[in-house]
This record gives sequence, C-alpha cells and structure tokens, in this order.
Amino acid sequence: MMHFDLVLVGFALLVSVLRVCICSGISAYNLCSRRFECGDDAYSYPFWGGGRPYYCGVSWFALDCRYSHIDIVIRSQTYRVLNISEANQIMTIVRQDVLNLGDSYLRCPSVFRNDTTIADSGFYSSLFEYGPGTKNATLFYGCPFKVSEHSGGSFCRDPINGTNINLYLKFESGSVELNQNTSECRGSILIPVRASSVHRSSYDIFKEGFEVKYDASNYSDCDHCTKSDGSCGTTKFDNSFHCYCRDGSSQRMACPPSGTSSTNFGDSTNIRNSTNSGNSTNSVRRTAVVVGSVSGFCVILVIILLWICLRRKFSSINLFLFWKRSKNAERVEEFLRNNGSVAPKRYNYSDIKRMTDSFKDKLGQGGFGGVFKGKLMDGRLVAVKVMKESKGDGEDFINEVASISRTSHVNVVSLLGFCFDGSKRALIYEFMPNGSLEKFIYTYKPLESSSSLPWEKLYAIVVGVSRGLEYLHRGCNTRILHFDIKPHNILLDEDFCPKISDFGLAKLCSAKESHVSMLDSRGTAGYIAPEVLYRNFGGVSHKSDVYSYGMMVLEIVGGRKNIDGLADHTSEIFFPHWIHTRIELNEDLGLHGITSETDAEITKKMILVGLWCIQTNPSDRPSMSKVVEMLEGSLESLRIPPKVISSSSPGSQHDSSTT
Repeated sequence: MMHFDLVLVGFALLVSVLRVCICSGISAYNLCSRRFECGDDAYSYPFWGGGRPYYCGVSWFALDCRYSHIDIVIRSQTYRVLNISEANQIMTIVRQDVLNLGDSYLRCPSVFRNDTTIADSGFYSSLFEYGPGTKNATLFYGCPFKVSEHSGGSFCRDPINGTNINLYLKFESGSVELNQNTSECRGSILIPVRASSVHRSSYDIFKEGFEVKYDASNYSDCDHCTKSDGSCGTTKFDNSFHCYCRDGSSQRMACPPSGTSSTNFGDSTNIRNSTNSGNSTNSVRRTAVVVGSVSGFCVILVIILLWICLRRKFSSINLFLFWKRSKNAERVEEFLRNNGSVAPKRYNYSDIKRMTDSFKDKLGQGGFGGVFKGKLMDGRLVAVKVMKESKGDGEDFINEVASISRTSHVNVVSLLGFCFDGSKRALIYEFMPNGSLEKFIYTYKPLESSSSLPWEKLYAIVVGVSRGLEYLHRGCNTRILHFDIKPHNILLDEDFCPKISDFGLAKLCSAKESHVSMLDSRGTAGYIAPEVLYRNFGGVSHKSDVYSYGMMVLEIVGGRKNIDGLADHTSEIFFPHWIHTRIELNEDLGLHGITSETDAEITKKMILVGLWCIQTNPSDRPSMSKVVEMLEGSLESLRIPPKVISSSSPGSQHDSSTT
C-alpha cells in the first residue's frame, strides 16, 4: 500500500511539473511586461532586476534599487546610475565609492580599486563605450602631504582611528602640478569624468557622473517584438534574444498575429505569410505530438517508480531523501534567479579549485566546512569558504548570499562571489590578513594578561562592530538580524578594521517589524539572548543581536570566556557578575595593560555598554544606534545598569557549538 501511495505521489509531482512548464511561458510574458522600477525611474529590456527576472534582460545589465537609487555592477565595480536614455542607449553613471568624496566626514572606502576602465578592451568593449569627451581624473590617496582644496586636495576619514587620509585629484590636463612626489602616496585610481565638468570645484565633478553608451544588440528585434504585443527577453539558457507572447510561446523576433498559431523559435515573417488552414493543421499535429510525448513520459515514469518500489534495497525513505535534496537544489537555484540583481559573481567548482590551488592553504575550520586562501584572476587575495556537502538544505547558503549581498559597509565583510555547482557550494570573501578577533583576546589567564592588542585598538574594534551592526539593523532597505555575533565571526583586515562575517544564521525582515517569528533557536551557546531560547523573556528582535554583542564586548574586556568553570572563586565564574560588582563598589578592575587615564576611561565605558546590552529584558537593552552614541559619548553620561541574572550554568557555554 505504501509503495502504491509513493507511485501516486510521483505521478502528482509530474502533473505539477507539467503544469508549471505549461504556464511558464505565460508567466514570462507577464513578468517581462513589467518595467524595472526604482523611485521615479522605470526601465525595460535589456535591464532586469527587482520584479524582472534575469531572462527579461541581458545578464550584464542587472540593476539594483537601494534607497531609491539605482546601482549597476560593471567589471566587479559598483556604479550609481544617474540616468538612462533608452532611446539613445546611453547611461550616466558614477563610481559609487567616490560619489561623496570631498565631504569632510566621509569615511574612506576600505579598499580603493583601480578597476574603472569599463570599456577598454575585451568582452566589455563590445557592450560599453565611453561617451564623447570623457576624461580620466587620477585620484591619489594616502599621500604624506596636504594639498589645498583649490589645487585638488581633500581628505577622508580613516574608518579605524578617525584620522584624515589625504587625497589629491589630478586631471588629464590643466591641473596644478605639485612639487611633492605623488609616488609617495599609498596608491591611485583612474576615475572617468565629463570633460565639461573638469573646471568645476574638484570633487563636485563626481556628482555629475560620466556617459557610457551601451549596446545590448537585438534592439531591432525588440522593436519587432513590442509591436507584435510581445515582451522582450532572452532564453532561460543563454543570452539569445526571444520574444515572449501572450499565448505562452517564445519567438525569435516577434509574436504571430492574433488568429494564427505560434511556432516556438520560428521566423515571424514566415508566420505572417502562412495560411490559416496550414496553421490549423500544424497546430493539430503539434498538439498530438505533445500529448503523445507527455503520455509516453508518464508511462515510463510510473514503470520506473514501480521498479524502484519493488527493489528492496531502494526504500521509500531513500527515495524521499533524494527527492528532498533535489527540491532543495531547485530552491537555491530559484533564489539565485530571483535575486540575480544583487547576487555577486557566480563561479563553478573548477574555478574554486583553481583559485585555491586545489585547496592548498587552509585558513580555518568550522561546523559549516573549511576556509581556504585563494587568489582571483586580477591578483586579489580571497578567503574561500567551502560548505560541507551534508549541508544539503541550502538554508545557510541562501541566508549568507541573500543577506550579505544587500550590504555595503566598511564594517561588514564583502562577498565577492559564490559557487553553487550541484552539491558543491562555496562563498568567496575579501581576504582578512589578521584573521578573526578571537585569537587576539583569549589568553586563558584571567586578569593577569589580557589582549595582545592595546586598549585603544580594542576600543576602535568595539566601536567598528557596533557601527556595522547598526548598519545591518537600520542602514539596509531590509533589516538583517545576524544571530551569531561572537569574536570568531569578527574578521580583522591589515589595519585591524573589524568586519562582521558569517551570515549563515541571519534572518531578513522588514525594518517595520518589531519582532520576528522563528521555528528554531539559532546562535552560539554563550552569546544567545534569553528570548531566543525561552519565549517568556520576550519577543525575538534586533535586540537579540545587541545581547550577543554585549557578551562579546565583555569577553574582549576580560580577555576570557564570560563563564569560566576553572575560576579560583565562585564569584569569578560569571565574569559579567564579577565585573559589575567591581564597578558598583568602585574597586580596581584588576585588568592588565591599563597604563593611562584614557585606557581606564574607554575600558570602563566598554564595560558599562556591555552590561547594558546583556540585560535580560530585551526592552531594557539599547538599540545599536544608542550603543554607538554611548561609546562615542562621555563616560559621565553612562549609568550603571542593574545586575543581570545568569541564564546559563557554569561550564555550559562553549564557543564551538551552534544551536
């Protein structure tokens, strides 16, 4: 009986698949009839993104709407789209990372990339070419000398210590020559600008952008398609032009006139010249062929299922697991198709092996899999996170790609690419030379020797992580809850700038949602907020990340795990209790390395902020915006919070375990 039920289930699945296939052409027409909308702007073929799937446009013309602004990625560089003239096929764009350079309080981009020549040679030269009169400006950064604003000088803020980084902007002609040697600067990049704006005040020229003429080809075909009441697009298998029709068919150039049949991939001229009687005969023949093929396929499928059921070594459970893995793979592919406008570059598994030299240099290992050092074709070093094959549900993979692809912040790690090649999955991140924060804070000698980093650097790291979390909670169109903030997931670049990483447990929600619903508890023991484990403490929200952040800050201060089963005294087992008592009694904190008033002040500030963040009731915790304000404000304005109740028994928290 069970085997017969399985056959029925298989047949039902087949019917569902056929129904989807039959309707997919009509769905393509409806979807491709929509325009990409962002603010007051709306664009159609060859552009796609948002509500327009990838097959409604050309791969390299994906648009992304952020804060009512349009972004496009060309040669791995993000540009802000200021205007698109579809009639003339001209885009006005500007590099996103230099758009606001010259503003006094702008933080410098974490990495200046010399990848601005979008129409120089090779493949992209056939798609884009600079508009007439476009000139290159050279931006020198990290110069050891200052230049007056009149001569092209400016500065931006170092994201780590807030100091100024000198900038010097030089044009192809007419710029003031410097006595200083620009080779002493840290680096330089070329930035295209309009020739007409060169004589404006130096950094305002970026706001005007520059013109790029794009060529998606097939524009004449698209004109034929729209005149025949079709929707322009491409095939779902390559970038060849196709016209999606109301009847569900797709034609190479145009849809047939009403009253005639449609021949997929046919020539529109031949269709218009054919007779109605011929079309009717052809339609009957095609219908007979389709019905016969579907019927034969159904019979074959039923026979295969019966054969599988009768073989004892292929149990129904194994078949179910195979079907489940297939459905999960389809779910990931569907996500990647629907989110192609924000997803980074996709690589196949052979690319991953090549860039990691067959996984030669392993950087670390976690429950998700291993992390390996790699190198891209342009020479940039990357960290490649290879997911275990046992992670077959794809949830962690989708969470990470979905959440981090929506981010652009100096304190959030950049996802440069991904691999989804059958069961092989990998994520490609910017390389962080100093690894994770945990190796700099745990000494396992409580109160004798804390971090190997000075207190000012630790304070800068704490502030940087708070800004990154504030951005995730408030700076994105979609609020991102991380649910796994801990020292292991804070990476440090060459300047010890902290970057939040590992979004495998993240959850996306609307910024208007005060609480989120979760069927499972997620996070790492020792950092999980009480309400995530026990719903009677309150609703799960962005305040759950605040709790994890507070526990991490206290571990940074103490140089040890918050719960230490090896402590000499019972009162020292739970570090937040121990340090709270010391603060209340105004006793010496007993922390190593405090050598100045500044050290003492920032250390006490971090302790008070950490204690406020781990309050049991979520409503008593500050938001991350308030945390940033508290850290950057005066110590005198901070009150001592109530002592929290430890919700975990000693020794129950281990950083390596994830719920």
